[in-house]
Amino acid sequence: MGSEDGFSAPQFPAQESAWPGQGGQAAVNYQAVPQAQAPQYYQAVPQAQAPQQAVLPKNPALGVILSFFIPGVGSMVNGDATRGVIILVVYMVGWILAFFLIGIPILFGAWVWGLVDGYLSAQRWNLAHGIVS
Repeated sequence: MGSEDGFSAPQFPAQESAWPGQGGQAAVNYQAVPQAQAPQYYQAVPQAQAPQQAVLPKNPALGVILSFFIPGVGSMVNGDATRGVIILVVYMVGWILAFFLIGIPILFGAWVWGLVDGYLSAQRWNLAHGIVS
């Protein structure tokens, strides 16, 4: 490696000094002398700021529209999966029991519950995340 790349072997100038107990003989004291300023490869690089993430509000109308076709899906989309699954299971049980006529009110009740909860689950999610809608 030559001196053109900024790296070179350190040169040590000789300095004579008398050490006590050496009978007046001169000793050589070596000290490092830098040749040039070494390039700084590891300088602090300014980091780009991560964009602040915005929380988008849930649309209550979307929850109602989804629950109109399949009860409980609107609640699932709005973040309340457990309640949405319960509504969907009650709706399916209502279809099974509809053959015995007892399931018709259960079917209708689960459908209305899914519509109402599709709207309210979006409202609850927005309120929990500080969004006033």
